[in-house]
Amino acid sequence: MSAEENLKKLGLTLPSIPTPVANYVPWKRDGNTIYLSGQGPRDADGKHITGTVGKDVTVEQAYEHAKLVGLGLLAAAKQAAGGSLDKVEVLKVLGMVNAVPEFTDQPKVINGCSDLFVQVFGERGKHARSAVGMGSLPMGIPVEIECIVEIE
Repeated sequence: MSAEENLKKLGLTLPSIPTPVANYVPWKRDGNTIYLSGQGPRDADGKHITGTVGKDVTVEQAYEHAKLVGLGLLAAAKQAAGGSLDKVEVLKVLGMVNAVPEFTDQPKVINGCSDLFVQVFGERGKHARSAVGMGSLPMGIPVEIECIVEIE
């Protein structure tokens, strides 16, 4: 199945690409490599979801937030790839979790994004990854994720 068919099978739709909050672009292409700017989770109305993991947000909720971010990253990748995800391969993911200092389950949170990528792309969704904790993130979001993809 194609990536687009997998999204439909999962009942998922891609959100609009968020407008950058500063002087940067949603993605930058260098040859066949696309660098996707970090994104945070947004609700159905496009409003940022906020909270600190381990305080106001559970691991399970943060996992779902990371999945939402993954959908946003797929939307940016689709635009960068000329309108199709079928030639995209995920190379690297950097996930940052806004959590209380004693929180140690950052990988479980970022799995929300990683699992989505593998569900959509199969083997082309498997990637190198870092999952790290942060004392805070912009606008109080619980998770921010950026990634690097390649276009065939």
